[in-house]
Amino acid sequence: MSGSSAPPIRAIFFDAGNTLLRMNYPVIAAELAARGVRVTPEHVQRAEWRARVRLDETLLSRRYLKLMLEELGVADEAIVRGLTEWRRAYNPPVGLWNLRDPDAPAALSLVRGAGLRAAVISNSNGSVHSILEALGLAAHLDFVLDSFLVGVEKPDPRIFRLALERAGVEPAQAVYVGDLYSVDVLGARAVGMGAVLLDPGGCWGARDCPAAPDLIAAVRMVVDGGWA
Repeated sequence: MSGSSAPPIRAIFFDAGNTLLRMNYPVIAAELAARGVRVTPEHVQRAEWRARVRLDETLLSRRYLKLMLEELGVADEAIVRGLTEWRRAYNPPVGLWNLRDPDAPAALSLVRGAGLRAAVISNSNGSVHSILEALGLAAHLDFVLDSFLVGVEKPDPRIFRLALERAGVEPAQAVYVGDLYSVDVLGARAVGMGAVLLDPGGCWGARDCPAAPDLIAAVRMVVDGGWA
């Protein structure tokens, strides 16, 4: 899609969790410490980076925490069960994705500075707009599509088409930035959009799509035309 014949990019759509929003690694590390498992937030973060690649193979979100604990070397079933119960009760309805990615404001400002539309397409439970608003990110977005509210979730092409219609752009004029290959990259491609895979830990290996280590790099890749 690069080159003189390609239409100009007019919009960048973002995932929310693990993209504009960050999982609360410190609170997970603290809960593990209370159960006798000593790890740092950085250890949890790197384990989560590896776990999301494994999650992508099954797309069973109920296994996400278990995969992350496995990556931390936590095999004690009592601890796994305890963390699972704790996660279900923690901070409803928002859950663990209640921190802003440090690069999110600058990345969204870069989108705006380039004259592009910015929006979110998220598989969520109806709470993602309120989270983005509370963290000061919603003001930088044209709109937010929450799968719970629109009745369809990624990678179903319909949710991507809804975003294109709302933004008033053609598929070739939009790029999606997200953290899961099967859900985000393949979902966006199914409607003719481009996609950039966030890979902060270099865990995904060789993929048939552009990858970026962080949000700012992903946006610059699109703005500069080096994503295709």
